[in-house]
Amino acid sequence: MTSLLRSIRHNGKAVTGLLIMLVFVVMALVPDLIVSGNPATDTKAVSLGVSSKHLLGTTAFGQDIWLQVVHGARPALLIAVISGLLATVLSVLIGVGAAYLGGIWDDALNLFTDVVLVLPTLPLVIVIAGYFSQHSISVMIIVLVVTGWSYGARQLRSQALSLRNRDFLEAAKVRGERSSYIIVFELLPNMTSLIVANFLGAALYSLLTASTLEFIGLGDTSSYDWGTMLYWAQNNSALQTGAYVWAAAPGICIALLAAAFALLNNAFDEISNPALRPVRRLRVTTS
Repeated sequence: MTSLLRSIRHNGKAVTGLLIMLVFVVMALVPDLIVSGNPATDTKAVSLGVSSKHLLGTTAFGQDIWLQVVHGARPALLIAVISGLLATVLSVLIGVGAAYLGGIWDDALNLFTDVVLVLPTLPLVIVIAGYFSQHSISVMIIVLVVTGWSYGARQLRSQALSLRNRDFLEAAKVRGERSSYIIVFELLPNMTSLIVANFLGAALYSLLTASTLEFIGLGDTSSYDWGTMLYWAQNNSALQTGAYVWAAAPGICIALLAAAFALLNNAFDEISNPALRPVRRLRVTTS
């Protein structure tokens, strides 16, 4: 764990991603530190421009855009983190389980993963989300977990296969340890960086897919999600009427949070696979 923390501290992508993430975590957990009031409709403040009272202006419904942006961080992070965690647990169960058990279990689970991988993800997500009459956060999370685990399972299976015959696992088997003990206490600790990288990749996928579904009206349209803000901006012709901030503000937040997840994902990929690290040029001095 100490070496992992040292690797994170010396990785520029990890540090940058963590700093961006910290801003959104503060917005999500303690929005009252940044804004006061609530983004409810005020019929006396419809379509106002940027001012000291409304830092990013108001929507065509009289809602403060800056307030909506800050309060939108919580559902965005909630969906991304919970979906990412559940998808990663599913990836570990299927990918690592298949590699460790081997034989017919490996063949069956690997075939199942391959089938899910080749399915057209976005149409499948739209069909599943459209099936539910109520588009709550829990429904969104179920949709994202069902469609977001397969790539991680493939990666984790590959690394588990490379570790399966190592000496420390053979020693555990000779000691008579149970398979569950060997997987949890011997195998998984040696895959920590890749598991974290997969969680971050699944969270990134969940953030972008959820924003897409909300933008096309398959999210909770009464919430303050950033994707829902884009949905209402599009439906009220925000760009055509010059209300650029209404569409730009949530779009920038989605892009920044996605960048934070991507930077952290790349950083943990490099930590788990040293071959991916950039090669530093040696400075040659001549006297």
